Amino acid sequence: MLDNPEPQQPWWTRRSTWVVAAAGAVVAGTAAVALVAQASGAACAAPAASSGQATFYAADGGGNCSFDQVPNPLVVALGDAEYAAGAACGGYLDVKGPKGTVRVKVTDRCPECAAGHLDLSRQAFAKIGDPVAGVIKVTYSRVTSPPVPGPMTVRVKEGSSRYWLALRLDNTGNPLSAVELQSGGGWKALSHTDYNYWIAQNGAGSGPFTVRVTDTAGRRTTLSGVTLTVGTVQRPGATAAAAAPSKTPVVSRPAAAASAVAPSAAAASAPAAETTATGSTTGAAAAAQPPARCG
Repeated sequence: MLDNPEPQQPWWTRRSTWVVAAAGAVVAGTAAVALVAQASGAACAAPAASSGQATFYAADGGGNCSFDQVPNPLVVALGDAEYAAGAACGGYLDVKGPKGTVRVKVTDRCPECAAGHLDLSRQAFAKIGDPVAGVIKVTYSRVTSPPVPGPMTVRVKEGSSRYWLALRLDNTGNPLSAVELQSGGGWKALSHTDYNYWIAQNGAGSGPFTVRVTDTAGRRTTLSGVTLTVGTVQRPGATAAAAAPSKTPVVSRPAAAASAVAPSAAAASAPAAETTATGSTTGAAAAAQPPARCG
C-alpha cells in the first residue's frame, strides 16, 4: 500500500509579500489562500458582508487547494479560520474595495492571516484598490452557486493506484461537503485533506469509477467513467436531473470561526439537486445546472 503523498506544491515552499504603505515596510510571509476570479453572472450572494482588510501577493491560481495555475489570476488569501482545513476550497467571494468589486475563488491558504485578512493577487487587488497603498479596507461575502468557466473536472493525484486513490474536483461553484465512490450497491465516503484531495485510503480498484459529489448548497453531481489516469484533468459532460433528498455522508471537519466563507446552515440542509455526468479525458460541455438554492 502506498503512503499518503504530500501535495505537489506545498504551501510552505511558496512566498507572498504584503506591502504596508503607512509604515513603509515590506513583510514577507508564506503564500496564502488564493481565490481565482471567474466569469460574472447571476448567483446567490450571502445576505451579510464581513469587513476586513486586503493585501496582495504574487499568486498564480494554484496553491494549497491544489488547483491548476491560470493566466492572469485574480486571487486573495484567507487565514486558517476561514480556510477551515480546506473546507473553503473551490468557493467564491465577492470582495469590495475603494475602486469596485471583484469575484474570487478560494485556492490557497494564509497561515499568518487573521480572520478578515484577504491576501489578494496583485491583479485582483488592482481591480479594487491602488497597489501603491499596499493595504485597503474591504467588505466581502460568500457567493452561492456562481457561474463557473466550464464543466466539473476530476484530477487523479500522482501516486494513486488500485490500493490508494486521491481525487481533486474543480469547477464545482460551491465548496464541497462530500465526495463518494460507488461501491457495490452503495456509496463509500472519501476523506478530505487540507490540500483539497479526497482520499480512498484503501483504494477502490482499477476503475473506471463513478463519483458522487455534493456541495454546500445541496447540489449533487454524479460523474461516471472516471479512469485511473494519474496527473490528467478529466472533463466529464453533465446533464441535469431532479433528485429526492438523500442521506449523504459528510466528512467531518475541524471547527472554524464563523466567516463569509463558511456554508450557511440553510444551504447545508437544502435538498440535493442531482446531475449525472459521463467522464472522459476530453469531455463535453456541461448542460445547465438545476436552479441554485440560496441558503
